[in-house]
Amino acid sequence: MKVIAIDRPDVPPFEIAERFRSEIVYFMTPPGNAGVPELKTDEYWIRLEDAQTWLDEFVFWVVSPLDAESKAEIELTEDQESWLEWMVANQIQKVRLE
Repeated sequence: MKVIAIDRPDVPPFEIAERFRSEIVYFMTPPGNAGVPELKTDEYWIRLEDAQTWLDEFVFWVVSPLDAESKAEIELTEDQESWLEWMVANQIQKVRLE
């Protein structure tokens, strides 16, 4: 699978395992938040500041669907870390999966 930088068409796609299709939702900035543009199917907005924070901390947080106050800290996989490094290095926020 490829991650395509919509806001940086000059940047070559990032290749990642197919399982990332179900993981990217953990990183996306939810629609309706300030600065999130209109998104099409298979497009995602990942706030650059958040990507840098996850890289700095080497973890991301997942909120429980049963209890919004319960959060789990999850360590980044090597694939996720490499993808976030690609995002930050290229100043990418809007991507599409293919």
